[in-house]
Amino acid sequence: MNGPVTETRPVDTEITPELVAAHGLKPDEYERVLALVGRTPTLTELGIFSAMWNEHCSYKSSKRWLRTLPTKGERVIQGPGENAGVVDIGDGLCVVFKMESHNHPSYIEPYQGAATGVGGILRDVFTMGARPIAAMNALRFGEPNHPKTRHLVAGVVAGVGGYGNSFGVPTVGGEVNFHKRYNGNCLVNAFAAGLAKTDAIFYSKAEGVGLPVVYLGAKTGRDGVGGATMASAEFDENIEEKRPTVQVGDPFTEKCLLEACLELMQTGAVIAIQDMGAAGLTCSAVEMGAKGDLGVELDLDTVPVREAKMTAYEMMLSESQERMLMVLRPEKRDEAEAIFVKWGLDFAIVGRTTDDKRFRILWEGREVANLPIMELGDEAPEYDRPHVAPTPRPVLDAASIPAPRDCGAALLSLLGSPDLCSRRWVFEQYDTLIQGNSIQRPGGDAGVVRVDGHPTKALAFSSDVTPRYCEADPYLGGAQAVAECWRNLTAVGAEPLAATDNLNFGNPEKPELMGQFARAVEGIGAACNALSFPIVSGNVSLYNETQGQAILPTPTIGGVGLIEDRRHVARVDTLTEGDVLFLVGQDGTHLGASAYLATIEEREEGAPPPVDLAMEKRHGDFVRTFIRSGAIRTCHDISDGGLAVALAEMCIASDCGAEVDAGEGADHAVLFGEDQARYVVALCEADVAAFEAAAAETSIPVRRLGVAGKDRLVIAGRLDLSIDAMTVAHESWFPSFMSGRIEAAQTA
Repeated sequence: MNGPVTETRPVDTEITPELVAAHGLKPDEYERVLALVGRTPTLTELGIFSAMWNEHCSYKSSKRWLRTLPTKGERVIQGPGENAGVVDIGDGLCVVFKMESHNHPSYIEPYQGAATGVGGILRDVFTMGARPIAAMNALRFGEPNHPKTRHLVAGVVAGVGGYGNSFGVPTVGGEVNFHKRYNGNCLVNAFAAGLAKTDAIFYSKAEGVGLPVVYLGAKTGRDGVGGATMASAEFDENIEEKRPTVQVGDPFTEKCLLEACLELMQTGAVIAIQDMGAAGLTCSAVEMGAKGDLGVELDLDTVPVREAKMTAYEMMLSESQERMLMVLRPEKRDEAEAIFVKWGLDFAIVGRTTDDKRFRILWEGREVANLPIMELGDEAPEYDRPHVAPTPRPVLDAASIPAPRDCGAALLSLLGSPDLCSRRWVFEQYDTLIQGNSIQRPGGDAGVVRVDGHPTKALAFSSDVTPRYCEADPYLGGAQAVAECWRNLTAVGAEPLAATDNLNFGNPEKPELMGQFARAVEGIGAACNALSFPIVSGNVSLYNETQGQAILPTPTIGGVGLIEDRRHVARVDTLTEGDVLFLVGQDGTHLGASAYLATIEEREEGAPPPVDLAMEKRHGDFVRTFIRSGAIRTCHDISDGGLAVALAEMCIASDCGAEVDAGEGADHAVLFGEDQARYVVALCEADVAAFEAAAAETSIPVRRLGVAGKDRLVIAGRLDLSIDAMTVAHESWFPSFMSGRIEAAQTA
């Protein structure tokens, strides 16, 4: 054990139980710190342990469950454990992608919280040597009439667009939902994907002793100090006091950092590189050293700063944006530094690798921290928290749910509801076409981006989860989130390759909430295994609750799929007069936990629809085969709102009507039932016979619905609506809400 370290705190600052608790460490965790260090830690050391051992960085409540997820596959190059996952797409190319949360910061300061969430996930991707090509976001807000909701929506959407648009990456898809359980804790989950060469992927494992550790990018300030610790705690009535822990981003600096890093990587100067994300210098340095079984020594007097008289504590815990840490080949220093000078960025040697497995911090000529580097990560607490398996809600018989007196009015209500209305107001604030590779704009089943420079390939991206299903039955909800993401990729003709997850839950110290988490992960794992859809990266966000009220369990799944021939991509907006519409899958029967029940009946009851994963696989593979053959060019998966909403969305997007037969059964069940593993597809009459014959041969249930044409959606005996009426209902809610017209009408 090394000797005592010089104190960094003033002599009158005592490490008290209150100070320990303020750093998010439990008494038994602090006892573990004392045992590892062999003395009372300095304030800087306490801050380092707080950063490394909080939930956000250590995954101490979730690691036990995350290990159960499938992470390997034929195309997987890198699974969880690096800045992002990496999947092979052939021809020497790979896609690098990840999803992460910025929930707490976005509730406190919506613009900067969302903006820096986008910035952080982009850095995770280009740290691996990939150029970002696509972004998505999954957003959850409180009920529309809550006094903070409009403010949060406006700020978050502006932050996402402000950063992504300025940086120059297209936002190709995402989700927006509303529910009262997010009133005190919105969710902002950011996704990014990039392209790299398979022989030019960069990792964060430090190698070699006595090599320079280099600080790259923007200067360090006091913004974001303690941000990771703040993200690992519940909100209370003192939420406004946490505002200083929200980072401030600069997308133009990040764009320069991207170009400088990619140029640097071509020189052979980089041994290891790590984004300074959560916990800043602390986490990046510790992770690089620990992965390489090395120590790291940092001299904070050499760190570029933009504020005067910063303490060692502040520098180590700052989460200032647009920064990287690198282990450099010494002989390449001049060449590397010249690149960063050219791009107007800081380049500073701030330390070196050592062979003693210690993490040493020097400040003002003194050693202010000296800790065992391996134990900072490896010895972080890991809990198998007590959990109570949730009792799934009972299955509701459709006969127990009142049928609508007017099916057309019910459909218009669903199309104009906060959760099912058009998101055009949102996505038109994002640049969806920058880089010139977007094949589909948001609004369809998945975003599609051309693989730049490749003659035929494209990549598809989707983000999915239905929180009301997860609340009703976390296992089925977790499985359904994976299945719907997989289905949305399939619906554009893509082969689903792999997924990333963002697991948003409440306080894991409450057994019933930990039970939700555990069952959802089990459902996710079962679906990923059945669909050969491994999880290669992700994030866990716990403690999403305010004054004891948890969010809905929200395990967001982001997926990536490969399209070998982009000439054959299916869309929702290509319905053409004379097309023959088919239902793939069974007629609707299930209304439990449905959008119909929540919107029309204002009831949140019943079990979610069952998820037959083998059926999902069979139906999806069948549909994808016909998309790739060119026979199916219009396709839409059936999810929220059932068959009627899927048909209406296709008609609105295509400006083409249809006359169909929804099938036998109760009106609301066949129209609005949310049974899984289903698609609506459209074919030319010439392709119908081959389609029906193939379905019969493979025992895939398909039923001819009707024919596209004219300017109305007519569902025989049930509803008759003009495209204009459906479009007005679908497009009106969001702009009316954001302009205040809805609130004014409700008040009047």
